[in-house]
This record gives sequence, structure tokens and C-alpha cells, in this order.
Amino acid sequence: MEGSVGPRVYSCSNCGNHVCLHDDIISKAFHGRHGRAFLFSHGRNIVMGPKQDRLLMTGIHTVADVYCHDCGEVLGWKYERAYEEIQRYKEGKFVFEKIKIVKENW
Repeated sequence: MEGSVGPRVYSCSNCGNHVCLHDDIISKAFHGRHGRAFLFSHGRNIVMGPKQDRLLMTGIHTVADVYCHDCGEVLGWKYERAYEEIQRYKEGKFVFEKIKIVKENW
């Protein structure tokens, strides 16, 4: 089909591995270690680091760093547990730092 484009994808800025889909963005109002970050419902082609409690801007959370499956670059983290009720919507979600991902297929 002419003009047909596949899903809008974000790739690892280091190696080009597809790691998340634009349609899975929940929020663009997050901040990471290196600035702006996005909250996603899913991640792809990634490897999880060990779970650890970390003090973030919104309190203590159990998180696991997210690494690119192909090159090992740290891309963000996954929320495993939120200790405050108001933060529980983040559980099971992924934060990818904007500087660590690039748009592809747009």
C-alpha cells in the first residue's frame, strides 16, 4: 500500500535496536538521570538489571535498570514496586530517557 508506514518505533541511540513503540507512551512528563524521560507500558529487546530500592523524585520505589539487549546501554528503568498508593500506577511500567532513544519510522 503506497504511503503505508509501520508502527512508530523508538530505538537505542547507541546501536539502533528497537526498544519501545510510540503507541505505548503513557506520559512524557518524567525525568531521568539525564533529563527528560517518557513512561511506557512496555519495553522490547531489553535486559533487566537487579531490583533495588531507589529514592526518586516521587519517593522510594523498587526499580530495575533497563539495558539494551544488543549493546548493553542503560536506557532507563522499570518500576517494580511503588510504596505509596498514589504512585502504584507506575508498577510494571518502563521509563526510557529521551537522550537514550531515537525516533525511527516516523
